[in-house]
Amino acid sequence: MMRSDLLERLGIAHPVILSPMAGGPGTPELAAAVSNAGGLGSLGLAYSSAEQSLELIARTRALTDKPFAVNLFAAGPAPESKRDPAPMLAILAEIHAELELPPPTLPHPPADPFPAQLAAVLEARPAVFSFTFGIPDGAALRELRRHGIAILGTATTVEEGRLLAEAGVDGIVAQGAEAGAHRGTFAAPFEAAMVPLLELVRGIRGAVSCPVVASGGLMDGRDIARALRLGAAAAQLGTAFLASPESGAAPAYKDAILAARRDATIITRAFSGRPARGLLNEFTARLAGREDAILPYPLQNALTRAMRGGAAQRGESGFLSLWAGQGVARARAMPAAALVRALLAEAAATVT
Repeated sequence: MMRSDLLERLGIAHPVILSPMAGGPGTPELAAAVSNAGGLGSLGLAYSSAEQSLELIARTRALTDKPFAVNLFAAGPAPESKRDPAPMLAILAEIHAELELPPPTLPHPPADPFPAQLAAVLEARPAVFSFTFGIPDGAALRELRRHGIAILGTATTVEEGRLLAEAGVDGIVAQGAEAGAHRGTFAAPFEAAMVPLLELVRGIRGAVSCPVVASGGLMDGRDIARALRLGAAAAQLGTAFLASPESGAAPAYKDAILAARRDATIITRAFSGRPARGLLNEFTARLAGREDAILPYPLQNALTRAMRGGAAQRGESGFLSLWAGQGVARARAMPAAALVRALLAEAAATVT
């Protein structure tokens, strides 16, 4: 596979990027393994404090001397919620009782963590910074550039790709409709931004000169080769690495991924208040037809945290956020470095 200018900018040998997976699955061990194999490992730090972020970056640096990325949510301050929390508290009270947890309580609206998190990133100076849910302001991007940090932003539409190119990012992560976890949409209703990956790559490539990274439902080397043929400079994969031993996903989560025999994913706001793709399970089923009870992000995310933590401890996948992309049935339980090698071999075989 030919090298691209983006790979040179990122300092990596191969066009394989680990999706940043905040909240547990993404670990320093997983990021380092992908980087050591010649790809770009990623740390999802959106749910980490500045102090935790510095610790996780230091742990990753202890495991690799290769470049890796850190990722944050650029959503801005949370809007004030006018929604009555009582219906959701009632739903969760039943589930907490089943999981033998204390009754749920409404958390205080969290402050915007981005400024402190970004300060930690600037202090640590990782090789690459990526973001989703929006675009940091011009001052933040200028500081990242001043520190020599490469910048990747997430787009779910061609228009978002144009906005990112105008902001001066080094690369655009095109998040297709097939992608697992949260939708990165920020300039349109998410329903209008469910663009199939290959169509999105083609559209952004035709609209801007900025390099494009394909992301969404990519599970093997054949998928990667197809994206590269359409002009993507690299491919970003997350679900493919969830069952790796280095992944921090709960055992019940990994079991659910490996048990998937077809694409049983749905888009749901149930766990966090933001649209995200994951496996259908007991919690999403219970909220079917009761979507009006769901609180906005990040309140819903904070409110369901105790349920998700308790379910993970009990090995109960029915109440976990089982984020996964389409193609989940092709997941493989392989060490991350071995999976990178397999992806590259499969892509090379497809090209030849």
